[in-house]
Amino acid sequence: MDISTRRKPGLSRRHSQSRRRSWCCSFTVPPSSPENLSLSLSLSRSHSHPKSIPTNKSDTHSKPGTTTNSVPNSPQSTKSGLGLVGRTRIDPRRILSPGRVSPIDSDPTVHSIIQEKEEEEEEEIISAVDSSSSIPEPKSQSFRAPPETLSRTTTDKEGVFDVRLNLRGKSGGCLVLELNSQVLSASSEVFASLIIEFKTNSRSFSSSSSSSYCGSKMCRIEVPEVENLGVFRETIELMFEDDIPKRLLKIGVYRCIDILEVSAGIMFTKGVFSCLKYLEAVPWTEEEEEKLRILFTRFKFDDVTTRDILSRLYSRNSVDSQQNLARQLVWSITSCTDANARNELKPLVKGLLCRSSVYEKDHADVNKEDLHNVCQSCLSSLVSLFEEASDSIPSEKSAKKDKGRPLIERISREVDNINWLLEILLDRQMAEEFVDMWADQVELLKMHENVSPMVRYELSRVSARLFIAMGTRKLHCRSESRSGILLAWFGPMLLDFGWLQRCRKGLDMKALEEAMGQTLLTLPMKQQYMLFMEWFRCFSKHGTECPNLSKAFQIWWRRSFLRGSETYAIETR
Repeated sequence: MDISTRRKPGLSRRHSQSRRRSWCCSFTVPPSSPENLSLSLSLSRSHSHPKSIPTNKSDTHSKPGTTTNSVPNSPQSTKSGLGLVGRTRIDPRRILSPGRVSPIDSDPTVHSIIQEKEEEEEEEIISAVDSSSSIPEPKSQSFRAPPETLSRTTTDKEGVFDVRLNLRGKSGGCLVLELNSQVLSASSEVFASLIIEFKTNSRSFSSSSSSSYCGSKMCRIEVPEVENLGVFRETIELMFEDDIPKRLLKIGVYRCIDILEVSAGIMFTKGVFSCLKYLEAVPWTEEEEEKLRILFTRFKFDDVTTRDILSRLYSRNSVDSQQNLARQLVWSITSCTDANARNELKPLVKGLLCRSSVYEKDHADVNKEDLHNVCQSCLSSLVSLFEEASDSIPSEKSAKKDKGRPLIERISREVDNINWLLEILLDRQMAEEFVDMWADQVELLKMHENVSPMVRYELSRVSARLFIAMGTRKLHCRSESRSGILLAWFGPMLLDFGWLQRCRKGLDMKALEEAMGQTLLTLPMKQQYMLFMEWFRCFSKHGTECPNLSKAFQIWWRRSFLRGSETYAIETR
């Protein structure tokens, strides 16, 4: 009697547990499911007859040779015996997470499993991506547009995903999107025509066929050779966005240009307009600007929409205005009185003028005549300053707006301007005429003898630049031009070399000595004799205050007084 009274609460507890169908306790009967039909039946029988429970633990499980039926929604679906190929059908309401299955809906029965298997055989199967890729993650992905984004429509079919978009990338990747046909048709003219064509063919096929599911078959669209699957997916997602500009702010300029290209290809008008409006309002990097320029050469957009962007990409000024602008920049720098500003602007303008001849061959900027005119103006100013230094003009005529500055500073500024213009001419290979222009400065040569050495050495800085350019083969000019400049400025260079060593101002003295010797060896032998003897006399008196041309002097001596193979053997040692 005590035993029976103790068992009654247990029986009631067992009945309540069976009604709740819990699986928390291992001693209770597990719920019947298609995954463990045989196991559930055996355990229920053994529970009702406790004496027949076998002691061997392996007897309670199915045999290795048997096949276990599984629902695709369960964690065992990958090992299911139903043989689902291509992909797994997942109920959108079921949430899969590691270690558990949320039982939102009731478990399917065996009949529902067979019905799903029949429907799966009738549908088209999307082939899986080649698993031989080196990337550990699978390339094929699936995406279903969120139902809440479709709430803005009012039709009865607003939550139906009746279009399956299959994107295949150039690199072999695959992306499957399940979308709503109404949103897709309203957004893209290309997809709208494809969906209409499919519905037309589907109605004609359903009228001639007795199949019952033919009219509800999903529309399938395949897009091959997609350049970037991620960009294409983001473009499709913009169709379901209520605030596209807000989404573009998070995407960024570089990605927005890619989305603009895809939107233009599928004729997504709202996306194109939103991308153009966003791009016009934000700054670009040089890479983004070049990418936009290439895109506008491939696609033709509405002129009203792209007017602001095109005005930022292309200049509508004429060739004359471009030439005037370059000339004004050069004139402004040569007339600038602030030393710091001039030192900052000189490399900037020089880089712009030099790069234009490399990257844009047909770009018409400052020409040779303009540069020579600026050089002539600087030379005229230099002559006036040396006249002031030599007291050859009255003081009242030499008054200028920068009269308060020291004379040495003004002369140095003009020489810096001439050397800066010479660098631009050398870069453009336009300095041949400047050699003749510098050789013809008779007034400067006369005043060089009467001016203080601390002022006149500035003239030899210009000569040094020309000698280095000719000696290093950067400046090619006629024999008459080389003879003229050496006969005119070789003597002043010998006198000013000591001051150039003390006030180099960025001048490489070793390179100057080597270049002077090489330039002398390009003259006729008679002129070489005259100039080398002048150097020898100066060097014997002043020593290191003169340039060391010993190497070039030896070469000239051997060429002049040794003949035939002996000369060749000595020079090739």
